[in-house]
Amino acid sequence: MLAEFAPGMSPEIDLTLGEPRETKPDFILDEMKAAEALFSKYPPINGYAELRGAIAAWAERRYGAGVKLDADSEILPVNGSREGLFFAALPAVGRKALATGEQPAMLMCNPYYAAYIGAALATNAEPVYLNATPATGNLPDLDKLAGEEDLLRRAVAFYLCSPANPQGAAASADYIARALELARRHDFMLFLDECYSEIYSHAPPTGGLEVAVRTDRHFDNLVVFNSLSKRSNVPGMRSGFAAGDATFLKKLTGIRNLIGPQMPGPTQMASAAVWAEDTHTEANRLAYKEKFDVCDGVLGGKFGYRRPDGGFFLWLDVGHFGGGVDTTVTLWKRAGVKVLPGAFLAQTDRFGENPGENFIRVALVAEPATIRLALERIVSVLG
Repeated sequence: MLAEFAPGMSPEIDLTLGEPRETKPDFILDEMKAAEALFSKYPPINGYAELRGAIAAWAERRYGAGVKLDADSEILPVNGSREGLFFAALPAVGRKALATGEQPAMLMCNPYYAAYIGAALATNAEPVYLNATPATGNLPDLDKLAGEEDLLRRAVAFYLCSPANPQGAAASADYIARALELARRHDFMLFLDECYSEIYSHAPPTGGLEVAVRTDRHFDNLVVFNSLSKRSNVPGMRSGFAAGDATFLKKLTGIRNLIGPQMPGPTQMASAAVWAEDTHTEANRLAYKEKFDVCDGVLGGKFGYRRPDGGFFLWLDVGHFGGGVDTTVTLWKRAGVKVLPGAFLAQTDRFGENPGENFIRVALVAEPATIRLALERIVSVLG
């Protein structure tokens, strides 16, 4: 879209890709080297006990003593949360009987993560986009959803991201409980994508596991997904997990055993060490806090900015400047700053609305000085 235009300022600043650049744990390669012999073995599809145990211990530290995952049945390591989110659609569609001729519905927050749509299309499910806007707290409107009985009858899964990508809104315990209650009442799976859960400025975002464990049905109808990519700045490791409903995870494990890739053994052992170490995650949060301090100072209340509950994106309202696409072109042509139009991260819903149309996404992955320069240019152009 921008290739035909020259950047208006130098140096060019690209804030489009949400790829973490902070410091990764320095012991990863040593851990992989120590486990090098595992390269000669086929890894178990459900992961080595060391990794599952480390994930269970992390979840208990993170969410409290009440969250005691059974490492053998309630945790499934996956090659990054994307892989898990995609494959989970297969047993989600298969577990729910629908009337002859009815198409399964895959509910998803909108803006969305591309894996959700891919999962719906691969299973011949209808992707149903639930708009998340400032008017709804940047999360789907569950009250509105609860009134759509025909849709909920066909629903097989609900993909919900918290903290939201890209808005950064974190679902409250009450919100998660309501979503889980809907999933159980209508017998669909709640897939809670929590990959940004460890990047926050103030209170740690509530997790699905800590909400579900307080209910009488424990983890039924719930699977949460998380990964080391954002938490530990190692997106190249492709290391994550799914946790929750043991019956569902058993079916997902069986499917992955047929068609899914195992995580290499040395990667699993290094991952176990990373999940067991929390110091680097605090340093990571402090690094992002410094960046959001810059945003607070440069943006103030401009473009609807507020410091998000979690994540490392800005979701800026540029509706008064022609919308996200036009503003993206303007910022490149006049300021040499590359951002992502919000409309590219969302779909037009059943009612003809694209909730990202008036927004741009800014990824805060560069160093603070570069972020300051970029934001100052944006303000100078847009005022």
